This record gives sequence, structure tokens and C-alpha cells, in this order.
Amino acid sequence: MPGFPVRCSIPLSALALLAGIGLVQLLPALPEPWWALLSLPLAMAAWRYPPLRLVLIVSLGFLWAWWSAAQVLQRQLPAALEGQDVVVEGMIASLPERDARRAHFEFEVAKCCQGAGALANPGRIALNWYYPDTDLRVGDRWRLHVRLKRPHGLRNPGGFDYEAWLFRHHIRATGYVRAEQDNRLILSRAWDQPVNRLRQSLARRIAAALDEREFAGIIRALAIGDRVAISPAQWQTLIATGTNHLVAISGLHVGIVAGIAFFLMRALWSRFSRLCLRWPAPKLGALAGMSAALIYAALAGFSIPTQRSLIMVTVVLGSMLLGRKTRPSHLLAWALILVLLWDPLAVLEAGFWLSFAAVAIIFYGMGQRLAPRGLWWRWGRVQVLIALGLMPLLLILFQRVSLVAPLANLIAVPWVTLVVVPLTLLGTVLLLPMPVLGGVVLSLANGAMAWLWPLLHGLAHSGMAQWIQPEPPAWAYAPALLGIIWLLAPRGMPGRWLGGVLLAPIVLVNPARPQTGEAWFTLLDVGQGLAAVVETAGHVLVFDTGPATGERFNAGSAVVVPFLRHYGLYRIDTLIVSHGDMDHRGGVTAVLQQTAVQRLLTSVPDKIHWPQGRVESCVAGQHWQWDGVSFEIIYPLVDQPYRGNDASCVLRVQTTRQTLLLPGDIEQRSERLLLDKQSTQLPSDILVAPHHGSNTSSTAAFLRAVNPDYALFAVGYRNRYGFPKPAVGARYAAEGARLLDSAHSGAITFRLGSAGSLRPDTFRQEARRYWNSR
Repeated sequence: MPGFPVRCSIPLSALALLAGIGLVQLLPALPEPWWALLSLPLAMAAWRYPPLRLVLIVSLGFLWAWWSAAQVLQRQLPAALEGQDVVVEGMIASLPERDARRAHFEFEVAKCCQGAGALANPGRIALNWYYPDTDLRVGDRWRLHVRLKRPHGLRNPGGFDYEAWLFRHHIRATGYVRAEQDNRLILSRAWDQPVNRLRQSLARRIAAALDEREFAGIIRALAIGDRVAISPAQWQTLIATGTNHLVAISGLHVGIVAGIAFFLMRALWSRFSRLCLRWPAPKLGALAGMSAALIYAALAGFSIPTQRSLIMVTVVLGSMLLGRKTRPSHLLAWALILVLLWDPLAVLEAGFWLSFAAVAIIFYGMGQRLAPRGLWWRWGRVQVLIALGLMPLLLILFQRVSLVAPLANLIAVPWVTLVVVPLTLLGTVLLLPMPVLGGVVLSLANGAMAWLWPLLHGLAHSGMAQWIQPEPPAWAYAPALLGIIWLLAPRGMPGRWLGGVLLAPIVLVNPARPQTGEAWFTLLDVGQGLAAVVETAGHVLVFDTGPATGERFNAGSAVVVPFLRHYGLYRIDTLIVSHGDMDHRGGVTAVLQQTAVQRLLTSVPDKIHWPQGRVESCVAGQHWQWDGVSFEIIYPLVDQPYRGNDASCVLRVQTTRQTLLLPGDIEQRSERLLLDKQSTQLPSDILVAPHHGSNTSSTAAFLRAVNPDYALFAVGYRNRYGFPKPAVGARYAAEGARLLDSAHSGAITFRLGSAGSLRPDTFRQEARRYWNSR
């Protein structure tokens, strides 16, 4: 049987392997080991009947990904040890990140024990050490007293899957060092982790040479692949302009370094004709390029994107070294196969899909064309092709596309790769033998970045920098892929406009909305804090904005805004901040900056700065109606002195069928006042437990008056307060309420006012993957 399917082509084989590996990532749980036995009859059938070979490759990819994932998951911290003091011995395995409060690092455990008994080794863990009084160096071996917990992250629609990130990096527990215990350095040797030791030394030298200059974090990222020093504001500018790929040591940078080494060595070797007879200059150039790429990847710590880039560069230069002329599609396919064989879990990273898709788009969009025009025309065409070709993938992964990316990359890519990166690498190399000269060169690199930044900043704040939309429906993925292939086809292809038609669903189809008279309520998973969203047919209310912990995390930008954008909600009609505790108002600034807010109610107007509008005080009696749904503030009462938790705004939401009560952090005094003054307003089908289930709230009398069918606890996983308190949970259960908490359920959604019985949708269960906490 000629051609495919008897002989599977290399590109089709690569796609089949990718399909098998990708299927595993959609599973809520890994299959049992006996499943592997099913591949044996399939292999025998494929050997006898060649058309099945492509199916066999899919099965082998599935099996390879299953086995790789199982190897990671088998190292698990026993549940009984969560929150217990244990002793670990091992090695600091990553560059420690330090700020004013803590040091954060990954730790490779060699031994784990409790008292005199040995425990199961969890493998690699992530630790925080608060206010350490010693210098922490990668490669040092320590004996540490720690408290650990299993991998656990926030689970919300549109939010970042931290558990997937931990799994991807083989981190099987997180925790902190018990500072008051006897923690001690066991061994420090220069030859332990020599590459990372060098990277840490260079990071410190770069910081000293640039002396906290504006772009020191970007220079450090380009030099050693460590991006922790890039400020949040700089990240926002890079993301908005679609240039964030420039600060990751990816295929572009590794390819540039390899290309420079290739051309320099080829030019130098070509000057010696006798040597060229023994070893051709292009082959030696390819060897030099591969070596330079390997060194640069090592300097970046062999991070996951760098490993992928190194494999891709090795495939290209390796074919040249072997003297084989290979079609671009086959080079890309071989690179994909090798990356998947080396690391099948690479498919969990957005960078994997974006990098391979970008190269495939360039090959497809620039190949099979008439004679090319000038260099800048071709470079501009590449940027347009990438922007258009990656648009569906970016909308699927991030629900946003940079509209200014073609222009920004047209200028930024050559400037960064041909000016900033060479200066950065030269200055970094010179730091060791000639630190003064190295510092001067790094200052030039910083200056080169400063020259580019006004352009990027201006584009990012132009008002039309990004297209943001809800997550496209899954059924629109396949038409979008076909649409891009058809749209980017050669000019002579008839009906290319049909590609735009096939792309339309991924842009135009919006999520479902509540009907008139319905209210969709979601208690978000923000950790130890509270944030909730109520959506009606045409309006949105946000109640509290969750916590903030330092400069790099607040629930507003990490949870609330992504949730709203995920469902295409770009305006908040009313934002209520119940009271002044940071676990309720920590994200308010980010929400006000990133979302249009029409009205803001709070019990602490003096603590919220909102230049664009007037902050109103919440008081009992305020009420309004949206789309057949009633909203009413029933507390604080007028002319009553309140402070702290007892100042919380209490919101009642009522549809024709059900009622919701959001009481903030009110305590027993406020509950008594509500029973005395507002008892008729208390009965509710859903109650968000006051003060997260603390002993200070949820009195028996209050619960009898509310009589909820569901009690929801907004709590963090294994929070230090022990919320919800067991006695409080028992009181709710005694009243017949069904209990749910955000730590174990993720975001919890109810559809009030709709036909049928009231039931919760829990995101942790609905969107569960095999790596997620159960």
C-alpha cells in the first residue's frame, strides 16, 4: 500500500505521538497499570497490518506520558504528615529568591525523618525560609526542620493552575523552615551544582554591577534565565506588547547564539584551506554552534524552555553536521519527536505550543512562495504571519491577543537579539576576569534596553494594545485550525476568505448568560480570604476582592479579574468591600485599575482610594433591582457604632426562587443585632459563613434564623487559624445545612432562580486533572 498509511511520514508520526501524549493530560485520573497490557495486541496487529501503525504511535505516546506522569506522582507526601514537624536532609536545588521577608528555594530531599523514624522521601520540595540569618547557596547541603503540605493551589475558572506548575517541575510538597529549630549546614562544596553555583555568582555580580538600575531584572533574565527580578509593571508592558518571549531564554535566543558561533567559526576556519580539506568549515561551524547553544543553555540552568530550544537547535545543526539536506517540515517534526521523548510533560507548558506553532507558521507562511522581496518586507511579513497564526492559540491559552505585537516585535526582536543579548552575554562573561569592564558592558546593555522601553511602554498604554475576550468554546478549536491553514495558504489558493469564516466562532461565540430573574453566584477560591461574584442577565456585582500578600500576589489580579474576563464580564456595576481587613480588600486596587467599576460600597471609605469615582458607605436600607433580582444591604444599621469585623456590609440577594446571604466577617454582636432588627431578612437558601467559620460567629440562634440549605466557607487550605472550626461546622450540620469550603471545592457556583433544585458546581471537581489535589 503506497505512501501513508503504510509508511507513516515523519510529520504525521510526530503529530500522532503528540496526540497520544496530549490525551493523557485531559484525564481526571491516571489509568491503572494494567492498561499498558492493551498496547501489546495493538503492537502485534500493527506489525502485521501497517495501516494501524499510526494508531500504535498514538498508543505509545499515551503510554509514555502515562508512565512519566506516574513516576512524578508516586513521590507523594503522606497526608498524615501535612502540618507536622519533620526533618529533611538534602541540597538546595535552585537559585534562592530573597526579599525583605523570606528566601524561597527548591530543595532536593535525600532523607526525611520524624524523631528516630525514617519517612517516605517526597523528592523535590519548595520551601520558604522567613528571615534567614545565613547566606543560602545553591548546592549547599542542609539539615532543616520544616512543615510541609501536599501541592495545593487556587482553583478558579480563568485562573492559573499552580498545582499543574508544581507537578510540571516535579515539586511534590511545599512548606516552610521552622526558624526556631536547630537548622544547620551539613556540607558546602564548590563542585556541588557547579553550573548553578556559577549562575548564582553571576546573578550577584550582575546585581552589583547594575546597582538596581531599571532594567537589571531583564538583563539578569537574558544572562542566566532567572526572571524573578523583573518587576510586575515591566511584565505588564511586555505582555501587552507581545514581547514577553524576549526575556525568556528560548529558541530565539539560543538560535541567535548558535548562529553567531556558527558564522564566526565558519568564517575563521575558511581562512585555512588545508584545514577545510580535512574538515569542512560549515560542519565545524555547526559543531561550534551546538557547543555555544549548550553553554548558553547551561548558563540558563537548563530550564525547561531552554532544554526544548537546545533540542530544536541540535536537530537543525545536527543535520548540517551529518551533511543531510532535510526538509524544514521534517526538521520541525524530528525536533518535536525528540522533545516529547525527552520530556513528555512539556505539553503542559504554553511555551511548548507557542514555540512549535510559531516555527510551523513561519515555515508554512513563508514557504512555497514566489521570489522573496527585500529583507524588511520579509521580516514584516513574518511578524504579521505569527500574529495572525498564533491568534487562536493565544485566545485559547490566555484569552488575550496583543494587537500591537507585530509592530512591537518588528523593532524589538532585532534590537534585543542583535544588540541587547550580545552586550548582555559579553558583559556577563567579562564579569569574572574583568569585573569593571564587564560592568561597563552590562551598563551598555541596560542603556540599550532603556532606548527600546519608551516604544514598548507607549504601545502598551495606547488604549488599543490588547484584544481580551472570554475563553473560546472547545468545539471552535478545530474550525479555527482549519481557518488559519486556509487563510495563510499561498495567494493563488481560491477562497482564502473562507479561513476568516472558520475563525469567526473562536472570536464571536460568548459564554451563556443568566436569564431574567436568575442570579449566578460564585464563591471564588482566593485562599484565606473572601471574594464572590453575582451575575444577573445584564449586571455584575463583586463582593470583596480577596487577600494580598506582598507586592507579587493579590487576589484581585490573580483571581477576580481573570474570572471576570473568562466569562466576558468587563464591567462591574457594583463593587462591595465589606470591611477593612486585608483578606477582604487586598485585591481592590487591582480590580479598580483593571476593570471598569460603576459604583463602590464599603464600610471603610477612608481605606479605599478611587480617584475615578465616589466611594459610598454601605448602610442598611440600600436596595436596588437588576433584571428581576433584588439586592439589599441589611447591615450595618443606621446610627450604630461599629468597628472591625462588626462593621461588615451584609448583602442579601433574592430571586423568585432562592435567597443568598453574604455577611462578611460579622461576629456575635452583629448577629444579635440582626436577629433583633432584621430577623425577617435573614432566612436564606445559601449562607456564606460569617468570618470564615470562626468561633466568634455563627451562633446557634443566628443559624436557626437563617436556616440555610448550603453553608459555604471561604477558607485557605490548611490555614493557620484552623477555619472552619469543628464546633462551628457541627452547628451548621445540626441545622441540616450541607457544608462546602473553597479550599477543597475550588470556586463554588450556584444558579439561583433557575428551574430545578439548587445544586452547586465545584470547579475543582469539574475541571480536575490527574495532577490536581483531591
